[in-house]
Amino acid sequence: MLDFSDGTTVQAATALGVFDRIVCGVDESPEALEAARQAERLRSPDGLLRVAAVTDVDTAVHAGFAMSHVLTQLDESAHAALHRAIATVRPGSSHILAGSPARCLLDAVERYDATLVAAGPHGHSRALGALLGGVSATLLHEAPCSVLLARRPRFGRFPSSILVGVDGSEHSLAAAAVGMELAERFGSELCLVAATGGKAVDLAPVRELTPFFVQDPGRPVEALTELSREADLLVVGSRGLHGLTSLGSVSERVAHKALCSVLVVRPTTESTSGGSS
Repeated sequence: MLDFSDGTTVQAATALGVFDRIVCGVDESPEALEAARQAERLRSPDGLLRVAAVTDVDTAVHAGFAMSHVLTQLDESAHAALHRAIATVRPGSSHILAGSPARCLLDAVERYDATLVAAGPHGHSRALGALLGGVSATLLHEAPCSVLLARRPRFGRFPSSILVGVDGSEHSLAAAAVGMELAERFGSELCLVAATGGKAVDLAPVRELTPFFVQDPGRPVEALTELSREADLLVVGSRGLHGLTSLGSVSERVAHKALCSVLVVRPTTESTSGGSS
């Protein structure tokens, strides 16, 4: 367990800071609006939620002679999505961005020093503005902050039940700290799971954190995906690698396969960078 000079642990620092500055990408899909709702729900009491819709200029450029018409449609769609999100969650600020949706959101994360970026993981509907389905994968690869992929809750008011994957590593303990903080804040049911069917896990740090956890003999991705049927938020840790080095990581695969919302926790301090996801 890493400690700072004031006695604060990395886990505690991450738990306290991950919901402070949130950027949420919205389009006209139901998943995007759900992401905005969940981001607002998780926002720290003194935190700031920014919502952003993107006019996908790249798509318009590829429309050839119809570019002007398509660009107008995309811009109208972005404004409609933003207005709906504003009416639903009343964010601290709202933005219309222009360009590639993934790049625009990543630029916004950097510009506003976001601690969390949220999006809907689908978006393959017929709606012209449903752009964020493919963006979620890019956010998992590239975002330097924590990532929330929102799916509709099935067990009451979000987050009524929280599942956390732990393996004894520092980044998984940070995820556990976040899950425990959320469970206390919202009165949620909480289950910590150590899947022992993959790489060797170190259960001693988990026991030091809490004696109340479950061991599952399955491999992490399969075990957490199956257990996600019984939760409406799954929290997993990531050591913060980006791009090609993050491909195939447990956190990334779980985020895509889970049946509930997934929060991928990345450290809020540079002290935990390094290692593999």
